[in-house]
Amino acid sequence: MTDNGKIPFLDLTFLHKRLEQELTTVFRDALQSGMFIGGPMVEQFEREFASFCGTSYCIGVNSGTDALRFALVAAGVKQGDIVITVPNTFIATTEAISQAGAVIEFIDVDEHTYNLDCEKLREYLETQCYQDDTTGRPVHITSKRTVSAILPVHLYGQMADMDPIMELAGRYHLPVIEDACQAHGAGYFSRKEDCWKKAGSIGLAGAFSFYPGKNLGACGEGGAVTTNNEEIAIIIRMLRDHGQKKKYYHEIEGYNGRLDAIQAGILQVKLRYLAEWNESRRLCAARYREYLAPVEDLILPLVPVWARHVFHLYIIRTPLRDDLRAFLAGHQIDTGLHYPVPLHLQKAYQHLGYKKGDYPVAERLASEILSLPMYPGLMDYQQRRVAEKIAEAKSIQQHAAKQLTSAA
Repeated sequence: MTDNGKIPFLDLTFLHKRLEQELTTVFRDALQSGMFIGGPMVEQFEREFASFCGTSYCIGVNSGTDALRFALVAAGVKQGDIVITVPNTFIATTEAISQAGAVIEFIDVDEHTYNLDCEKLREYLETQCYQDDTTGRPVHITSKRTVSAILPVHLYGQMADMDPIMELAGRYHLPVIEDACQAHGAGYFSRKEDCWKKAGSIGLAGAFSFYPGKNLGACGEGGAVTTNNEEIAIIIRMLRDHGQKKKYYHEIEGYNGRLDAIQAGILQVKLRYLAEWNESRRLCAARYREYLAPVEDLILPLVPVWARHVFHLYIIRTPLRDDLRAFLAGHQIDTGLHYPVPLHLQKAYQHLGYKKGDYPVAERLASEILSLPMYPGLMDYQQRRVAEKIAEAKSIQQHAAKQLTSAA
């Protein structure tokens, strides 16, 4: 808790104070080497993060958005193709699709996990598309556009149910790009392969963001793509560096999307602590569950047996979300909204022609979700206070509801 009694939504200073000497050494080493773009620090981080994720390759890039866009381009997504994703995610997911030249197609999410609903995905592919005889890929019946990729989002730190997604992808010859920007170290138990797998290791590629507030965050911008496919890795390395394999020899037209050395060095230091920090988040989540379980009209996160959640965010649901948020703010407890408006209803996508009611689960979630304080270093007494104030607010809400009923 801060000196004035406020409970922040996120506290980055706790971790950075602990690592100050190690992080300062990274900066000093960069100054002495004079290597600020690429070089040994970037390459070493890439090796270590690939090992952490259980993949053969990791390519550091400038941001999670770049990671998503480059992965889609490398996977062969072409101008006018359809890429399937979900409407309840940060706009970077869909920006990457549009910037790769593709068309966004939303599939609604599961009511309980908040991730891609695999049955709705199956229904879309079977009823709204036909399968091209030559490529085997789905073609949308009305628009005649080819579906060229599936982009599931591992939202809030929990992976989507990947086995059925991969089964459908295999049937329809579609690459899967995992949006793992919130899921560093998250796990998934594949019933098909009878083993645990890390986020970013199941699809053709996985995209990560190292924005400072992530479970593994830089002290600035950063991102990475993980893959087991050497060709994808080669293409992404060219895409991030103006399309060149070696200096001034450009195989393709690319981007300026490199990860700088200082951020890579910072990430390398922090990666050593990521498993510990993720475990701390799980402990915080378990305490929230214990303290909030008795509160009525409150939906807590569901963690299926096949998921190993890393709780980038701790999300609760309540119909009177805005009243609860205001009450907590009045008691110096910060909260967040991730995300208050689903993407299909954003002004930026008005031109796509979606309307309210198109994706009812995502819309309902957007009106009910509330993100509670969650970070390594969050103390037990802070969480008790958060839970006590939530219980107090719900009691007030219930009392007011009874009075209205009596008056009626």
